[in-house]
Amino acid sequence: MNKVILIGRLAQDPEPRYTPKGVPVTRFPLAVNRPFTNQHGEREADFINIVTWNRLAEVTANNLQKGRKIAVEGMLTVRSYTDKEGVRRKTAEVVARSIEFLDYPKDDENVNGSIAENEPDFNDEDVPF
Repeated sequence: MNKVILIGRLAQDPEPRYTPKGVPVTRFPLAVNRPFTNQHGEREADFINIVTWNRLAEVTANNLQKGRKIAVEGMLTVRSYTDKEGVRRKTAEVVARSIEFLDYPKDDENVNGSIAENEPDFNDEDVPF
């Protein structure tokens, strides 16, 4: 079973893009607080890359921005890519199946809720980043 559930805040605005076939895909880092403090009494966070596809990508691009608190349910994926210098690299990210908005945007207090996506329909060649 591959299931990940995270609660955190967007560390950047979502980056909407489209595959060569026109499929919407959005990517953003989620800051997730660790449940303990470090030796200096400070709380640290992990920054986890989140990817959304299809309608979920459109909803996140249109309704989320840096600082918004969300819950993400999805699956962990690891993919390889070649960077600009030609070096082969691996990256881990969570492909979201559903997202729940946990706070209200500052400018519109009527937007709140959740959205779920069917299984993503993509392969490594479709990823535009």
